[in-house]
Amino acid sequence: MSDLSRVRKYAWVGALFLGAALALLAWRITVHQREAAAAHKVSPAIQAEREQHLSSHDAIRQACLLRFRPIMMTTMAALLGALPLALGRGTGSELRQPLGYTMVGGLVLSQALTLFTTPVIYLYFDKLSLKFKRRRKQITMPADDPGAAPPRTASPLEGA
Repeated sequence: MSDLSRVRKYAWVGALFLGAALALLAWRITVHQREAAAAHKVSPAIQAEREQHLSSHDAIRQACLLRFRPIMMTTMAALLGALPLALGRGTGSELRQPLGYTMVGGLVLSQALTLFTTPVIYLYFDKLSLKFKRRRKQITMPADDPGAAPPRTASPLEGA
């Protein structure tokens, strides 16, 4: 084996590792973008709840209306940047197209999941926290008669 062929072989291995590293970097940027989009949607909702004394439902609705356009713009910029990879033709395109398909599909799927599930999860956790606050308040409230037993709650099996 000549020195030139050995150099070419190692060059291909290096190019393969560089491509894998770039794909991993692109994936990490996409995941970070989704996490940031969800956080940016919830943050104005919490702020509106505290400052404007809105209900959870009204606060998350206002936050969704406020943050929808910027989230869509960043996603569309990333998606349009990945389209040449997915739709490209020419030499080596059969190696780049799967990455393009994955990026476009991942952006579309993560965008749909972020836009639809973040408000639902926010409202669910708000209801859960209210339930725990009520339960904690019931446990810590002293009874009128210090010697009285705590009130008994009916079991779901009773009354049948």
